[in-house]
Amino acid sequence: MTTLPDQIALERRRRAPCIWTQRLVLRAPRLTDARTIATLVNDRRIAENALCIPYPYGIADAQAFLAGANANSGETVFLITKHDATVLGACGVAEGPATPPEIGYWLAVPFWGRGYATEAARALVDYAFEHLGYEVIHAGARVTNAASRRVLEKCGFQWTGVGLYRIESLASSAPFDRFRLERGPWAAPRGARRGNSERRS
Repeated sequence: MTTLPDQIALERRRRAPCIWTQRLVLRAPRLTDARTIATLVNDRRIAENALCIPYPYGIADAQAFLAGANANSGETVFLITKHDATVLGACGVAEGPATPPEIGYWLAVPFWGRGYATEAARALVDYAFEHLGYEVIHAGARVTNAASRRVLEKCGFQWTGVGLYRIESLASSAPFDRFRLERGPWAAPRGARRGNSERRS
């Protein structure tokens, strides 16, 4: 059971920039989001395209996700919401001691095919380059996930090859397309994107 002091400390370390785009808000996840997250993620179609999402996905899994989100300095996790606060999914950028910075995202199935993932990913790329100061970021998409590959390509990512990665929900490995985006190619058109986005702290 989480005590009040523990909850206050947890919420304080969750503080991350709130990013506004034309249709979306990217904000830090909160402890109160657990039930919503559990409901949205409990879908095999999401789990099979992600590395570390178990299936079935329950409230305990959501609570574990929230306990770890933004808990270390090398990771920033956002929930993706509409302006009316409807939660659509999550995204983030993380860097390990021996791994380069990488973005990731998932979107609840009812919101697929509406351009939300691309809009959120572009905002995340802007944040990674402009606010975190990365020179290059990486990303991956399962080779069978054409929609996710298109999201990365729309954001300017370049394909670099294929790697084999273990998927928790399948308890087996599957090939993933690997992508990278350098700061230089991103920098030129970013002014146009700024015209359609707004950041508030």
